[in-house]
Amino acid sequence: MSATSFENLLIDRADPGVAIVKINRPRALNALNSATLKDLRTALTELAGDKTARVVVLTGEGDKAFIAGADIAEMKDLSPGAGVSFSAVGHEVAKLLETMPKPTIAAVNGFALGGGTEMAVACDFIIASEKAVFGQPEVGLGIIPGFGGTFRLSRAIGLPAAKELIYSGRKVKADEAKAMGLCNHVLPAEGFLAAVIENHAKPIALQSASAVAKAKALIVEFTESHGLNTKIDAEAHAFGRLMTSHDQREGMGAFTEKRKPQFEGLKA
Repeated sequence: MSATSFENLLIDRADPGVAIVKINRPRALNALNSATLKDLRTALTELAGDKTARVVVLTGEGDKAFIAGADIAEMKDLSPGAGVSFSAVGHEVAKLLETMPKPTIAAVNGFALGGGTEMAVACDFIIASEKAVFGQPEVGLGIIPGFGGTFRLSRAIGLPAAKELIYSGRKVKADEAKAMGLCNHVLPAEGFLAAVIENHAKPIALQSASAVAKAKALIVEFTESHGLNTKIDAEAHAFGRLMTSHDQREGMGAFTEKRKPQFEGLKA
């Protein structure tokens, strides 16, 4: 991997061949702004071509959040066109996690809300800390999931459960997430990342990298019945169309002002 430095990421290594990508915005609960998404896109692209990296672990800095969602401070003033572009970069990152020729593990160490859940389900599997919290709260902001939640979440936990979480914005803690099939394992918060690396990433890194890559490519191909790019395009444009709507302005304004939103009804 090149020696690229990142404003909002920390990249670390663990033998044999484990790369750890840590989102480093703890004061913002590791929320995803445009700069962080672009950093992730660059880092994951480099790791995809790095033969010394056999497994990639994605996690968040600090003990509160994996990714608390997209950065509302940036999103609230986006135009529809800018909304499509913002969603598109997030989709590029999620697609890299899903399709890069090496396993990706989401080590969810705290809040994984909105874009956090979406990035987690784009990974090959999820290991959750006992402190982890998942959810898709976008409808409460007057928008929809914009990084793949409308199609990847249902694949992970089934259509009825995904609809409930997306339509209601309900949050689920780690044990419920495991019962739903959203995460593979729940581990103690103490020593969490070290346990993920030692017990889950390293055993995969010791396998045949070429065989694992081929297995992953086939799994992705066989589970995408309608084409990944078609789904990405549809979601990104729907996300963009909701920018500057009354409910988007009201939802994000209410969030920043710490009050309940007053949404409009459906227009005839």
